[in-house]
Amino acid sequence: MSESRWDELSLQRPGGLRLHARHYRRRAAADVLADRVPVVCIPGLTRNCRDFESLALHLSTTRDVLTPDLRGRGRSDHDPDWRNYRLDVYVADILAWFDSLELSRVTIIGTSLGGLVGMFLGAAHRDRLAGLVMNDIGPEFSPVGMMRIASSVGTAAVVSRWEQAEADTRTGYAHVMPDFTAEQWRAFTRQIYHEEAPGRIVRDMDPLLGTALRDTSMPVPDFWGAFAALDGLPLLVLRGELSDLLDEVTLARMQATLPNLQSVTIPRRGHTPTLDELESRRAIDDFLTRC
Repeated sequence: MSESRWDELSLQRPGGLRLHARHYRRRAAADVLADRVPVVCIPGLTRNCRDFESLALHLSTTRDVLTPDLRGRGRSDHDPDWRNYRLDVYVADILAWFDSLELSRVTIIGTSLGGLVGMFLGAAHRDRLAGLVMNDIGPEFSPVGMMRIASSVGTAAVVSRWEQAEADTRTGYAHVMPDFTAEQWRAFTRQIYHEEAPGRIVRDMDPLLGTALRDTSMPVPDFWGAFAALDGLPLLVLRGELSDLLDEVTLARMQATLPNLQSVTIPRRGHTPTLDELESRRAIDDFLTRC
């Protein structure tokens, strides 16, 4: 356990690949909270469970929270076959966590790719979800954002000093968090980089995720079909005001497809909101209460 705030968990998958997650146990002792549905927070394409540390500590006052590292990220093993970096494999991995921890029903908070994992999991295993929060993602992607992501994933330079990593982070994410302070940039850099060896600081992900993303040989999933299959499920979409991936036209079509969808725009954020914003926290807390 890290400073008694969470448990470090490990899960073996077929082929021996080891997955990692943090488990934040519910801290409230009141029996009335015992039936609160657990929350599972799934990170984005190049990110890891550390993205959710602040949010998970906040939510774990009243419910259990699981924050997994997808394969190839954080402390989960890199997959020796990059072709396994795909949606159906991620969904199977998350279901394996559910079964391992005997989580019969959860609410998923998914950032970007994590939201798509939650969407496809809900479409195929509706009984396992009590609700879904999709953070700046939908069933259709703006070409501008997709071009930016496809051209950059897996290309981050290895640096020798944290100051260099922070400078690269500011360059890459200035459009996402234009109001970040120097302290916030330092903390964010530590979330997405790790020191692999003395003097070798790298992005905390398998660079071959970029190869998988740019591979055009795999069939394209039916994103809108999976989204429509969520009809009736409590659903919250957070959209960054400056997002270049989830545009307003797509969000309007999502709301027309599923009228029960709730949406909140997070000011001064691109792709994606950090979920530490006051607006994000209020929206999530309200959603979980009603869900």
